[in-house]
Amino acid sequence: MKTVILIGALGKMGQAALTGLGKHKVITAGRSGHVDHIVDITDERSIRALYETVGKFDAVVNTVGFCEYATFSEMTEAQWMTTVMSKMMGQINLVRIGQEYIADSGSFTLVSGILNKKPIPFAIADATTSGAIDTFVKIVSLEMPRNTRINVVNPTVLTEAWDVYGEMMPGFQPVPSTLVGKAFERSVDGFINGEVIVVDA
Repeated sequence: MKTVILIGALGKMGQAALTGLGKHKVITAGRSGHVDHIVDITDERSIRALYETVGKFDAVVNTVGFCEYATFSEMTEAQWMTTVMSKMMGQINLVRIGQEYIADSGSFTLVSGILNKKPIPFAIADATTSGAIDTFVKIVSLEMPRNTRINVVNPTVLTEAWDVYGEMMPGFQPVPSTLVGKAFERSVDGFINGEVIVVDA
């Protein structure tokens, strides 16, 4: 059994990840709600406080990254930076700071998203930062210390979230949470490193 910090545990993607972590001790975290710890991934001090409070842990699974949606011509610098600081730098900082605290041979699992492979209108910031995280994971895996690993789950829209996102994504086939949960399980319990685990129909 591993001790796994699951960030974004109350969201749809967090619940999907949870289905693949059943045999582990899961410590939940998020910006609000009934979780074990409150954390804001856009705040370095908040991230460090989370790790120091938890103490010993074997894996970090992140399922959050806020994105702004607008056309390229309408997207302001502030909207770009909101997305970059959450979806991209927030996740990078989880790893950058977390490498100081995680157990030897531990693992990080980040989240990107299918829109960098199958773009839709208004999602340029989401697609760009998802692509950046996919690249980050591939490259930083070559530098991870103490036999630690890192992967990223790149999922399409969840069946459980289709009522919210389906209208924005015509022609997409949603996948069930349990299938996405298997991707997170493969990252945490397998031996792969530097992989982009695409979950698509």
